[in-house]
Order: sequence, then structure tokens, then C-alpha cells
Amino acid sequence: MNHQDHLQLLQGGVPSPQPDGVWADLGSGWGAFTLALADLLGPGATIYSVDKDRSSLREQEGEMRRRFMGTNMHYVQADFTNRLDLPALDGMVMANALHFVRRKEPVLEMLRSYLKPDGRLILVEYNADSGNLWVPFPLSYGTWEKLASRSGFASTRLLSTVPSRFLREIYSALSVVG
Repeated sequence: MNHQDHLQLLQGGVPSPQPDGVWADLGSGWGAFTLALADLLGPGATIYSVDKDRSSLREQEGEMRRRFMGTNMHYVQADFTNRLDLPALDGMVMANALHFVRRKEPVLEMLRSYLKPDGRLILVEYNADSGNLWVPFPLSYGTWEKLASRSGFASTRLLSTVPSRFLREIYSALSVVG
């Protein structure tokens, strides 16, 4: 995937531009979706980029400085499945991260608590219910709709899909705090 694919997957879920927006990218890795989020939110927005891997965050920081100097970035080395010290968020992105979590509901309930009323969660995930060694616990869009509802999210809708070499397809979905 490239930057245009990342933008396509997030568009429709991110109010653009949102210069006063406060968002998080959980499990951000090298920052592909963090860059897309910064592009969509525009200058002045604040993004908390959360990942366990310090080297990924450093690499991401360099690219963000080159491309999106007007974004207020905070890099948090942490596991998003544990309680984080975050401000109230307008939204969050979880791209290819939730499929590493076996027991998703407790994590989603905790993540929902970070969001403002009507806060947005954009999930990017493989559209499959069985995985492999690299994607152990994926969830199809249909499974996400049910799980999101059980976890206190509402108005879940499919945003976009892109083909993938692994598990055939990746989708993005928007869910709002219910």
C-alpha cells in the first residue's frame, strides 16, 4: 500500500481539515497511517502516536518533521492494551493493530473511554475471521459491526476497502461513541 491507499482508507472518517482536532494512532508502527491522518487533519492538529517500538517511533518522527511540521505530534512508547495517559480525543485510528489482541472487548471499552462524546474510532483491518502467524486474530467487517456495538460504539459503517496480498482485502470502518 502507498500513501494514497492510506488516505483512501481514512477519508470519510476524518473530518477534514480539523486544525483543532486531537487524535491518536494506536499501534502506529512506522507511521504510514499517522502520516495520512496528519495529511487529512491539516496543520494545527494534535496527534498522539502510540507504539511499543521506540525505533519505529523515531523513524516516524523524522518523516513527520519532513512532511507535516505544522502537526503537533506526541510520541508515546507504550502498549495500547494498557491504560494510557491521553487527553480526551476527537478520534483514534487503529490500523492493523487490533488483530494482535485476542480478548478485544476489554481493550475496546478502555479505548472508548479516551474518546469525547461522539468521538470516532477508525478501524483498519484484514477482512477475515481466521488469521495466520503474522495476523493472529483478524476480524471481518461483519464481526467488527457486532463487536463495536457490544463495546459501546454506534453508527458503524464501512468506509473503504483495498486489495491485499495477505488475507485478500483490507477494510476501514468508522464507529462512533454511542
